[in-house]
Amino acid sequence: MITKPILLVEDDENDVFFFQRAMSKAGMTNPLQVAGDGQEAIDYLRGAGKFADRSRFPLPELILLDLKLPFVMGLDVLRWIREQSELVPIVIILSSSREEEDIAAAYKLGANAYLVKPVEVNKLGEMAKAINDFWLAQNTPSRLARRRRRWESAADRPAEGLGARACLATTNFLAGVPSEIRSDL
Repeated sequence: MITKPILLVEDDENDVFFFQRAMSKAGMTNPLQVAGDGQEAIDYLRGAGKFADRSRFPLPELILLDLKLPFVMGLDVLRWIREQSELVPIVIILSSSREEEDIAAAYKLGANAYLVKPVEVNKLGEMAKAINDFWLAQNTPSRLARRRRRWESAADRPAEGLGARACLATTNFLAGVPSEIRSDL
């Protein structure tokens, strides 16, 4: 079974090291890619520059995103990700911030979860195991929701015009049609 990578967006090398150890102890087999700042994360996801080779830098299944990053802050990276209709990764904020404003902003921008970095290394191992068990092993992402999100975002772009709105209207209509009838359409 091929496992997609996890993209860890973290500027602190010590945090990267400890998370790699925690992943190993948790039995996570996904390859870990690391972006050291927000712009590098966006470049990775765009496949730009040194990240152009998708065989070496495939799109991640899961992104662990710090908030306080050089060049482009974590919330701006999250906003950018959610504006890209072709990107549908699970995004978990992994930050030391416990500020309610940060937590609320992350969820408002579409974070799937917000986790506060634990101080103790053994707690980080427990967190990595929980991430693996829930988000990578148990969670079932909705393909229909991903498809709808692509069409909805296309309908919101003025350059797409009526064609995209027609696709969205068709999608909304088909959502109410029983599946046995939809398969005949």
